[in-house]
Amino acid sequence: MCGIVGYVGPNSTSEVLIAGLARLEYRGYDSAGIAILDSDHEIDVRKRSGKLKELRELLKDSPIKHGNTGIGHTRWATHGGPTDENAHPHLSEDGSVALIHNGIIENFAELREELAGAEFKSDTDTEVVAVLLGRELAQTGDLETAFRNIVKRLHGTFTLLAFATAEPGKIVAARHHSPLVIGLGEGENFLGSDVAAFVEYTRRAIAVEEDSIAVITPDSVQVTDFDGNTVATEEFAVAWDPAAADKGGWPSFMAKEISEQPEAVANTVRGRIKDGLVEIPELAALGDDYLQNINRIIVLACGTAAYAGQVGRYAIEKWARVPVEIELSHEFRYRDPIVDENTLVISISQSGETMDTFLAVSYAKELGLKTVSVCNTQAATIPRESDAAIYTHAGPEVAVASTKAFMAQVVALQLFALHLGRVRGVLADSDHRRAVTQLETLPDKVQQAVESQEQIQQLAHWMADTRSVLFLGRHVGFPVALEGALKLKEIAYIHAEGFAAGELKHGPIALIDHGQPVFVLVPSPRTSPTMHSKVVSNIQEIRSRGARVIAIVETGDTAVLPYADEVIRVPLADPLFEPLLHIIPMQWFALELSTAKGLDVDQPRNLAKSVTVE
Repeated sequence: MCGIVGYVGPNSTSEVLIAGLARLEYRGYDSAGIAILDSDHEIDVRKRSGKLKELRELLKDSPIKHGNTGIGHTRWATHGGPTDENAHPHLSEDGSVALIHNGIIENFAELREELAGAEFKSDTDTEVVAVLLGRELAQTGDLETAFRNIVKRLHGTFTLLAFATAEPGKIVAARHHSPLVIGLGEGENFLGSDVAAFVEYTRRAIAVEEDSIAVITPDSVQVTDFDGNTVATEEFAVAWDPAAADKGGWPSFMAKEISEQPEAVANTVRGRIKDGLVEIPELAALGDDYLQNINRIIVLACGTAAYAGQVGRYAIEKWARVPVEIELSHEFRYRDPIVDENTLVISISQSGETMDTFLAVSYAKELGLKTVSVCNTQAATIPRESDAAIYTHAGPEVAVASTKAFMAQVVALQLFALHLGRVRGVLADSDHRRAVTQLETLPDKVQQAVESQEQIQQLAHWMADTRSVLFLGRHVGFPVALEGALKLKEIAYIHAEGFAAGELKHGPIALIDHGQPVFVLVPSPRTSPTMHSKVVSNIQEIRSRGARVIAIVETGDTAVLPYADEVIRVPLADPLFEPLLHIIPMQWFALELSTAKGLDVDQPRNLAKSVTVE
């Protein structure tokens, strides 16, 4: 949630800031604004509630003067509603300091009481910090000193960026449980909540560590801890091209990202197969001795990532023979889990900044556990805090509803399962090689499933007025049914539920009425004949009660034809790989139904791509 960008340099500061905010729109926001120290050494602020286009219109009507120092922000309302007044940036009382903020200042009320006589223009916790910084600067006469003094007094989560009229060409920034990266240019430097903020201008970056302060000028970058001690930094190259975050002719980012899933699979597998067996170099940091002694794995994740974990559990338990538990990150750290030194924690987060998951990983480390991160974003907080990281290489995912990241997360977990099974010596070589063959042919099969869009489009058009959809799956199809339902809730705003098909007769069958649409994920009759026959029986049960059945089946399966109203076919695959094909028609269905209803596919209401508050 919320996007941050900062710039010092000779180029058009307003253009740099607006371009950065546009690339951060995926994070979710309800207002936007920029502040620039103009050529007259005055702070010029433009901000508006609503989407970035509202700010662009304001800048057309009221242009901002050129300056070489500026900050920009897209806000997700927490303290105070999404109004012009509450939008960032905020100024100090005398207008000499501009400040933006991601996160929540938990002790803002106490700080506000200290600021006797201050006239606040907003309801935000952020303006309290701006006023506090202005007063501290008036006393110290030095922006860095004043900034360092106030950040030590703040409780909660925050990334702060600020500049002052007295020190042009300088931005100070701090991070505490909220992401911050530096972009390195020639005669210019950048700050952002992630690399998307500046990737159009530079691919050289530094990740700012926890509880650090960064100071940038056009020609220098300095990073210290809150006490002023120098912090070592490590530069990294941003791996993706800025063009990857453009729609590329597709009507929406979500449509583009569904179509990119064959590449997401191929890129996640690439470099991790050696002599026909899976070997993940990143796991060398843990050591084979440790992996051989693992007796339990806990997967930490939220939302779609948690469903990816549930799918991955089947592969890990089958191929590595280690019990796996899936924990919602926000629940894990509020209980007293039973763990020991041989318990491995795997976290899953597309952004690597999900606050619930980050705090759960931190708790796991406090318990003395080893942690592995499955992540799609370079140098993000969670992988940097983990003992090892498996990057998914899916490329930037802009649409709020996750598609290709889910696909890549499942593949990464399957790769992990095969690696662990090999290290532990519990996976037969023949079974390992058969799974690798499936992985190597998977991109082509995913491409075939992607091509189901036209059939799904027609189906969604006919169902535009649907108000409830159910999803049924067995075995590994169960978590995929849950993910299919979540996609529909996220972007079509209708009731949707996923169920284990065997659970149907234990209560949910009461929901079946005439015309009730039900998606059924049908296991392969070749590789899972027992489950296949049970699912066909489930279809007969609900069809006899008036359900409209949409069956997703493998090519060649004719057993469901007498009982299904619609049949969507996907390529043949072994059972553990079926979910990666079954999910694609459900992704298309959610997108097409949302489109038929005239909704915003990429930025659904009330949701954000990166959840950086708990």
